[in-house]
Amino acid sequence: MRTVLVTGTGGAGRTTVAAATALAAAREGQRTLLLTADSDGTPEALLGIGAPRTVPGRSADRLPWSVPVEPAPGLWAARVVTDEWFRGELTALQDRGHGLLDLLGATPLDGEELTALPGVEAIALLRALRAAQTAPPGTGWDVLVVDMPPAPDTVALLALPEQLRRYLRRLLPAERQAARALRPMLAQLAGVPMPAQKLYETAERWERELAAVQGVIESEATTVRLVVEPGPLADRALRTARAGLALHGCRVEAVIANRLLPTGTSDPWLAALSGQQQDALKELYEQWAPAVPVRELPHLGRDPHGLGDPRPADPHPGDGARRAPAGLAGLAGAVGAPGARPDRPAPDPWTVEDRLAEDGVLLWRLPLPGADRDGLSLVRRGDELIVTVAPFHRVLPLPSALRRCTVSGAGLRDGWLQVRFTPDPDLWPKRV
Repeated sequence: MRTVLVTGTGGAGRTTVAAATALAAAREGQRTLLLTADSDGTPEALLGIGAPRTVPGRSADRLPWSVPVEPAPGLWAARVVTDEWFRGELTALQDRGHGLLDLLGATPLDGEELTALPGVEAIALLRALRAAQTAPPGTGWDVLVVDMPPAPDTVALLALPEQLRRYLRRLLPAERQAARALRPMLAQLAGVPMPAQKLYETAERWERELAAVQGVIESEATTVRLVVEPGPLADRALRTARAGLALHGCRVEAVIANRLLPTGTSDPWLAALSGQQQDALKELYEQWAPAVPVRELPHLGRDPHGLGDPRPADPHPGDGARRAPAGLAGLAGAVGAPGARPDRPAPDPWTVEDRLAEDGVLLWRLPLPGADRDGLSLVRRGDELIVTVAPFHRVLPLPSALRRCTVSGAGLRDGWLQVRFTPDPDLWPKRV
């Protein structure tokens, strides 16, 4: 299944672009699901549909989204229902750990008194991302379009599965298998029951789920669309978002320049704003194109409601075309469908180049477009390299050859971080 994650700078119109992208995919005959975590009713207003309804059934068995609604042929829309999903998951967790809870004298919480905690929205969205991939063949969707949070939150969310898996490996290492075998003996020696087997099974289930979500994020069929309203303040935010996405191996499929004002107007106030946008738009093209296409969407002059006029919108209405351009249906034609598969295969993000013969080093190349030296730092910790780009961090396990080396330098050039490793004579294999 093709997955498109739509994010961008705050207030740039991510939800509108996500809905237009989903509609464009459905128009090309692809069964498309639009997922959003937005709870303010904006997606429903855009598509002209009613309030979402919760999927009936036992809470623990529910999918993490509302009943999908079909506002147009081939297009379904649903909202991530964080509260209902959280109640079901926590109730199921209490059921699995009832033995330990009884040991501690704890009173289980009723589902009706549970409310979602801050940060649970991210977990629910990731769970929905995974659930959409597991539909039986013939009953699922060809394209999944996800209306994501603003770019900084999206980068942190996409990094979460890898981070949580690392925490689980540290807290529950492989040696836990031996501890599980010794648990009956330890229970006799301690005189108290040991934690229930189901708790260990829960941790293993989390590991499998997190690995599956990480697989979706890193898949070649998953790409990102970045939405920005061109302007001087948005440029910096977009650069930071680009670096953060690159750090976590997420590929940007397209940059959507949204809410472009008419050009060629005689109104001096509007001409000044339009000129500022056009300057920023030129910068976007210089930074992204042709490697990443930049697509232009006009300012509608109003918020779109419903699918609207099916005619394509004019991306550059002149002064004589001041009427509001086409609605969401017209934007769908301008933004374009993502296609069945990405146009280009995902590149290998971490490349080790052998320069031992020429320079005596191994060079680890990491693509970090948008990063700058001021916000970049590296820390070697054992067999890991901790990379910090602006507010984003990633812990990268070193390839086996680099673990027998010491870091001898690093540089950022043309959007590539190049880390030099010199073989450690005490660890490097010696020629005989």
